[in-house]
Formats: sequence, structure tokens, C-alpha cells
Amino acid sequence: MLKFTYMKTPLHKYTFKNRRIREWVEQNVEGKVLNLFAGITKLDCNETRVDLDEMMVADYYMDALEFCQSWKRKEEKFNTVLLDPPYTLRKSMEMYNGKIQSPFNATKDEVNEIIESNGIVITFGYHSNSMGKSRGFEQEHILLMSHGGAIHDTIATIERKC
Repeated sequence: MLKFTYMKTPLHKYTFKNRRIREWVEQNVEGKVLNLFAGITKLDCNETRVDLDEMMVADYYMDALEFCQSWKRKEEKFNTVLLDPPYTLRKSMEMYNGKIQSPFNATKDEVNEIIESNGIVITFGYHSNSMGKSRGFEQEHILLMSHGGAIHDTIATIERKC
């Protein structure tokens, strides 16, 4: 059964800097976690951190798609993948000092190769379109974050690989 949670919370440039959102994520991750757009906030979990910006706190400094393509050569997979990319091209260029991240759909295709069967993907964005049934995922939980005023809501989905 699909679970739905509503959270009224301020918006922050770095999603996980918001205490309530960070705690929600930490309560919902499972096992070995890959944070593909890590930013500045370390999570309290078994986290591997990837970010394109070398000023961020990360284990690997590279494009998310390139990381996934290189990681799938290893036999090690993740139990949880966090996808919290900049939501628009403009935001991507702002966050990464003019660099443009790889296409998000191509990145999601590669995530499917490095996540355990029965693993989860938690995706943040302006919509609830995430990994999807075509990649073998079922939605379990939707979090709607209302930031108030004229600010776009943020939606997080938790999907499990079938």
C-alpha cells in the first residue's frame, strides 16, 4: 500500500541541510547508501558520497552518470540510492559552477544496474516521476514538502526494485 506523508518545512538550497528532511531520509534509508548528488550535508548512515563540485563533502568527485557507469564494473551494489539532483538546467549550472550534469534519465538507467534487488531509490524533485515501473520499481512512499508561499513544493518518492 502506498504511504503518503505531508511535511510543511522551509526550503534550503541544500535539501538535507533541512533537519526535518534529513531525519526523514535517515529514517528511510536501508543498508549501504549511495548519495549521488551529495552536497554539503553528511547523513547519519553508511553513505558513499558523490558530487560534481569539488567544494562539496564527497568520496568521489565526478558526474553521477560517470560514477554509476564506473561502479557497475564492481560486484558491490547499494541497498539505497539517493537522487537529489538540481531540478533544472539553470540550477545545475548554478550548483556546479557552469558545469552541466549528465541527463537524468540516463543516470536513472545506470542506477538500476548498481542497486540490489529489493533495494530502494529515494528521488527528490518537482514531480513524482522517478525510477518507474519500466525500470522494475514500485512506489512505496511519497513525501510532499510544502515550502509555503509561491515556492514550488518538493516531492520525494521511495521506490523499491522488484
